[in-house]
Order: sequence, then structure tokens, then C-alpha cells
Amino acid sequence: MRVLFVGDSMTIGGAGEHTWRHRMWRHLERTYGRLGEAYEIVGPRDTLYDAAAGTPVSHDYADPRFPASARRHLAGWGEGWLHMAPLIGDVVREHRADTLLVSLGLIDLGFYTGADGTLENVHRFLAAARRAEPRLRAVLLPVIPNVRARHDAFFAAECERFNELLAKAAAELSTPASPLLPAPPPDWDLDRDTHDGTHPTASGEHRLAAAFAAVLHRAWGVGGPYAAPDDGV
Repeated sequence: MRVLFVGDSMTIGGAGEHTWRHRMWRHLERTYGRLGEAYEIVGPRDTLYDAAAGTPVSHDYADPRFPASARRHLAGWGEGWLHMAPLIGDVVREHRADTLLVSLGLIDLGFYTGADGTLENVHRFLAAARRAEPRLRAVLLPVIPNVRARHDAFFAAECERFNELLAKAAAELSTPASPLLPAPPPDWDLDRDTHDGTHPTASGEHRLAAAFAAVLHRAWGVGGPYAAPDDGV
């Protein structure tokens, strides 16, 4: 299994953070790798976003034990389906990814495209990924509305509508050879699970990882039930 994390600022994370990618790596190590199952985390990037520099150049992960080989990803601050659709085919092909864990859409809906336009980019993304690897499988996380949805009713409605369209597209496009599954929306509380109304705290990181882990375990027997470690969260 060759896992590729695809996402926006919630996935790349910022300097000094663990990231939900780290939480997912620990989960896979505990429930999958140590049982002798082979997996690798792949991707062309490995950095965190550095707010001071305004670019993704930091390697200051909160856990220095997080190995370089597990830090790989395709995530970017301010990037969405719109930005990843032209990249995904080459990345899947070059890194031989076969399992995508995707968290995209908030940036698209917030700044670039409405629900319908974002769905078009989902289709472009999936078509390109499957051309590169016809037996690709993917877990798609619904958009988690941020603090803007509290006061912007139109934005909140677009997030809800896109999530409905995303779930429908996953059901319609999924095949036995290339399954596409929605992740369950996490039990998300903006005050508890974000530090700024968008980006996850430690508890939010665990909830994001748990949403993906649940699908991997239930659908494909990968790993086991998610259990957050006793790290004060």
C-alpha cells in the first residue's frame, strides 16, 4: 500500500505542529506496520508552512521522531481541488500511489469556485489520478466548514451542497477496481478542534486521522480502530 495525503492548509500544517498526517502515521504504525503489513507514505513534498516566511519551507515538526520517509505529502497552503487536479496524475504516476487520503474543498468554496465548479475539478482530479493508476482507491473527506460559515449563510450552504455532491459523485464513480469512498464527517467543534476557526488543534488532528482510519479499516481491512495515544489530548 502506497499512501498519498492530498490536502490544503489543514493537511500540510504549520511550523511546530504535529499535523493529522503524523497522527495517521502513528496509527498505521501501531495497527498495520507492526503486524508485518507493508505500506509506504509517498509524495513530492515533505515540509510544513512557515507563516513567518510565507512559504512551505519548515521542517519543524512537533515530534522530531516523525521520520522523513513518513512526512511526504501533496498538500499546500491555499491549494484546493482546482490546484491539485493538474498535478495529481503526474504525482500518482511518479510516486506509484495507490491509496489517496484527500481533504480538499474549503479553499475552493471560500475563494475560487462554487459547489458546481468545485465538483468539476473533483472529476478532473479523479480522472487524471485513475489514468495514472487504474486500480487507485481513494477516501474523500467532506468539507469541514470553518468559522466563516457562522456568519456567511451562502458559504455555509455551498459547503453543505458540495458535500452532498461529493458523496453522490463518489457513489456513482466508484468501481470494484477503483473504489472511492467518503469519509464520515468528524465530530467537529470549532472551539475545541481548531485554534483559529479553521486549522486543527491536537484534538482536531486526531479527529481528522480517525475519520480516514475508520474507512480504511471498515472497507479494506487496513489497520484497526483508531485510538488516540495518551498525549494529553
